[in-house]
Amino acid sequence: MLLTIHPQDPQDRLIKKVAEVLRAGGVIIYPTDTVYGFGCDIFQPKAIERICRIKGIDPQKANLSFVCSDLSDLSKYAKAISTPQYRFIKNYIPGPFTFILPASKEVPKILKSKKDTIGLRVPNHCITHAIAAELGHPILSSSLPGDMVEEYTDPEYIHEKFEKLVDLVVDGGIGGMDYSTIFDMTDAEPIVTRQGLGLVG
Repeated sequence: MLLTIHPQDPQDRLIKKVAEVLRAGGVIIYPTDTVYGFGCDIFQPKAIERICRIKGIDPQKANLSFVCSDLSDLSKYAKAISTPQYRFIKNYIPGPFTFILPASKEVPKILKSKKDTIGLRVPNHCITHAIAAELGHPILSSSLPGDMVEEYTDPEYIHEKFEKLVDLVVDGGIGGMDYSTIFDMTDAEPIVTRQGLGLVG
């Protein structure tokens, strides 16, 4: 199903519909402030496995991020960080940045990497924010498969390609072609491990 949602003023009833699909264990494709990506509820292991099957990857080796509506999820899903680290993250959100942090015990086991870290994001996108807020906890997010990111900017094309593999494609308009900038926050000093859309300064 292709569901069109206004990118600046998301309709409440449609956001609720997306959240219901996620709570029921569904897999969606949705827009962020960078690119379109897969999404599911972090507490639905079968949905996580579905995304990994579509991409042909191991959940514990996958680049999966927690997409949050705000920083309140930080203390729940990441281990305690220093005040300077917290201020650093706060300075860059919402925006096209992913922060690699030590995972807390609240992170479902299927999502814990061998390094015991998670990627945490607070995108600057009204639809993404509304879905995560309505869901009440983070959305598990992962990029679409393949290297041809320019193919995945048109939601109608995305729907055509993936409609049999996912439950819902959210049409929030034409998507971007640049991934997020990644900061590794596992040491005292943040390290940029991928330069993406987010500018570091």
